[in-house]
Amino acid sequence: QVQLVESGGGLVQAGGSLRLSCAPSGRTFSTVATGWFRQAPGKEREFVGFIRQSDGITYETDSVRGRFSISRDNAKNTVYLQMNSLKAEDTAVYYCCAADTQPPWGRLSYADAYDYCGQGTQVTVSS
Repeated sequence: QVQLVESGGGLVQAGGSLRLSCAPSGRTFSTVATGWFRQAPGKEREFVGFIRQSDGITYETDSVRGRFSISRDNAKNTVYLQMNSLKAEDTAVYYCCAADTQPPWGRLSYADAYDYCGQGTQVTVSS
């Protein structure tokens, strides 16, 4: 079974930066899209952004646009979430999810467009 592994989380002060990584365990990334989601304590999982494999197009939700960016390194088989100007409200467990089958592109902000997700990595922003 394919597994996704997130890494790069940690504790950072407000205004700081972190870069999260997402890579499949044991195989090459062959997804059509990779999405990032986050879940804060006591809250539902929230869409952060996605990157399409075919053309590299990215999209980030309003609350992080301009601060977060998504990229990929095909040679390293890894997708990244670069997070800058972090705020206390960004504190959450961050998950990457992969869509191996083609969903409607308009559905990529919804968790059900993805086939599987990783276990998540904790990001804590201190104010």
